[in-house]
Parts: sequence; C-alpha cells; structure tokens
Amino acid sequence: MYRPDFSLTGRVAIVTGASRGIGAALATALSQCGVSVVLLGRDQKALEVLHNSLIDNGHSAMPIFADVTDVASLDGCFDRVLQAYGRLDILINNAGVEEVCSSRTVTEPLWERILDTNLKGAFFCARAAANHMTQGGSIVNVCSLTCEVGVPGAAAYGASKSGLASLTRTLATEWAADAIRVNGIGPGYFRTALTEPFYQDDAWQQSMLQKIPMRRFGRLEDLSGAVIFLCSDAAAYITGQILYIDGGYLAGV
Repeated sequence: MYRPDFSLTGRVAIVTGASRGIGAALATALSQCGVSVVLLGRDQKALEVLHNSLIDNGHSAMPIFADVTDVASLDGCFDRVLQAYGRLDILINNAGVEEVCSSRTVTEPLWERILDTNLKGAFFCARAAANHMTQGGSIVNVCSLTCEVGVPGAAAYGASKSGLASLTRTLATEWAADAIRVNGIGPGYFRTALTEPFYQDDAWQQSMLQKIPMRRFGRLEDLSGAVIFLCSDAAAYITGQILYIDGGYLAGV
C-alpha cells in the first residue's frame, strides 16, 4: 500500500521574514520536523531570540541578518547556507510589509517599499535559492487572499501579492525541469503584527467572522501542515499552485 512521505528530516530551509509572525511559526514547525532552518530577517534581536529558542530545544538553526530588498547581498547570504550545511532544499518566501491606507493617499515611497519587499525581494530570493538547489527543492511563496479579492486600503499590498501569485506559476513552469517546485500558500485572516491594524476595529472583526464559514480567525499553527506537505515528497507532483488556508472564506464569497 502506498504511504505518502511527509518526512523532512535532514533537509535545509531558509525562511525569510523569520523574526516574527508567520515566518517564526513556519520556521519553528519546520525545525520540529527535523529541518535545519536558516532564519533570515532584519530584526537581529528577534532573530537571536528565536534562534536561541530553537537551539535550546535541540533543533538546528542559523540566523542571517539581511534585508531581502538588498538584492546584491542575497547570493552571499545563500552562499553562507551552503558553506554551513552543504545543501539547500527549501525556501519559504515570507518577508513582507504592509501599511493600510486609502489608495488616494498612497505615496510613491510607500508603493516602492511594499513592492520592493513583497515582490522584488521574493523574486530575487527565489532566484538565489534556485541557483543553490543543486539537488532540486521546494519554494513556497506566502501569498494572500488579496490575490483573489479586493481589500480596501491594501492597493499596494494586493498588487504585490497578486504579482507574487503570477510569479509562482511562472517560476514553476520554468524550473520544473530542474526538479524545483514552486507553490504558494494564501493565508486568510490571521492576527499578526502586519495585520494588527485591521483587528483594532471590533466592528470589522465581527463582520469578518460572519464571512468565514468556520467562524474563527486563523491560528498560526493552521499554516504549518500545508507548508510541510508542500515541501515534502508527498507533494512531488504539485507545482505552480496556490493553496488558500482561510477557513472557507473564498468558498463563501
């Protein structure tokens, strides 16, 4: 009888934006599955706290303090991973920024900051990873419900994440011959530092819960299973897909 292989033991992953929120949760979940996790992010103190926590619990981890918008530095960061571990199997493209504001008040610097981090940074991280995945690998891009629906106050963010979804499909077709799979996850409504401005509005919370069939907001651990699956050999024939983890929100729209 066929049993799908979800094992990730011995693999090496880079998680961008790993200092907090979704990135920290996914880095922790991967480490608990036997993955050596490279924590890449801009917040040195937060990365050190997470790194120490993972090491104290017997996991393999390494922090790299870097900004994904600094494209010139990325290949060097990925070189350090190969020097430390001798391989790279997984990239979780999670680094992202958002600022909720009316489309009429979006400034050019704000637009550039969001697109540079969420889209440009993700592409050049993916390219650096592909250049270092000598044995094939799995890239998971953290997309968003804004790839499918319009969200007031999120023009730049929605544009960046829609672009990331398109990029996911393009790279999947281009890199399949190199045994590199590229997929995405689309988190629904999860309360993190990035999305906190929405949750400050109690009326918004109550209205949104009525639109989610499961009648609750996502918990960070709800994302782990999907990412572990997409990174494992159980998903060996899956590429170019976006898996939405939203409690049924899109199904009910």
